[in-house]
Amino acid sequence: MSTVEITRFRVPAARADALLAARPAMLRDFQSDRAGFLGARLIHLNADEWLDIVFWRSPEDFAESRRRGGDRPGIQAFFALIDNVISVEEGTSTDTVGA
Repeated sequence: MSTVEITRFRVPAARADALLAARPAMLRDFQSDRAGFLGARLIHLNADEWLDIVFWRSPEDFAESRRRGGDRPGIQAFFALIDNVISVEEGTSTDTVGA
């Protein structure tokens, strides 16, 4: 089992390409600098809403990442494109990451 972070946010359609271009650097920063980061999936819901599903080894790893926020350049660049966060939820996955 792993901890799952589910974040719904808005990005104007005009910035969707920039968001997708910024995603790889954000993921590299998470992989290299965030203990317990297991992977992530980005889902485009409609014209301006997105869902980011991030898998963490434990609730403590997720909490530490939230505490640190956008403290790396790739993470900052991705976050800067977000107009507003609609919701953030935490859950537990019973599936294997990547399944």
